[in-house]
Amino acid sequence: MAKTQYYTATSIDGFIADENNSLDWLFEVDEGTDNPFGEFFEGVGAFAMGATTYEWVLKHDNLLEEPENWHDMYGDVPCWVFTHRDLPPVPDANVFMISGDVRRVHEAMIVAAQGKNVWLAGGGNLVSQFVAEGLLDEIILGIAPAILGEGTPMLRRRLLVDDLILTGVREVGQFAYLTYAVGDVARMGRHLASETAALIPAHF
Repeated sequence: MAKTQYYTATSIDGFIADENNSLDWLFEVDEGTDNPFGEFFEGVGAFAMGATTYEWVLKHDNLLEEPENWHDMYGDVPCWVFTHRDLPPVPDANVFMISGDVRRVHEAMIVAAQGKNVWLAGGGNLVSQFVAEGLLDEIILGIAPAILGEGTPMLRRRLLVDDLILTGVREVGQFAYLTYAVGDVARMGRHLASETAALIPAHF
């Protein structure tokens, strides 16, 4: 079943950028030889990001001067950018500038993804809107060995133990990757786990 996923890198204390909106601290971390993002993105059929994330990508990858960098990363996978201001489009990229209700856009993304997953690239404010509407199925965190103290939060939404269930742990270079099912998916997983446990005889 296709999922709506939040895949991001974060510090140990839950920040995706420092107080200056910089990711310099992140690029100092040894990623190892695996390519977990490449593996992940193979399953993505549509994705979305907020205006701040889009502006950072534009600048960091020099996309207005070198639009081929976007195509190398994302190919023709459609991207929705949520913004209330005018932003320059990446030349020849499959990018839609939109605003408004995330549920309406999510429906369009599901159709465009054609059975593949939908990726929420960030930032935390945008993803929180999807969480509020019950539209997030999975969180994948690449936790870097850094503690920032302050910065941009990974998520601005309260999720507690009943909302999350750990489904995967992986070590890649110096990163610890944790995967969580979210919301109804998590609660379904707990229900099935409880049913299974009830069927297994106890041995003491």
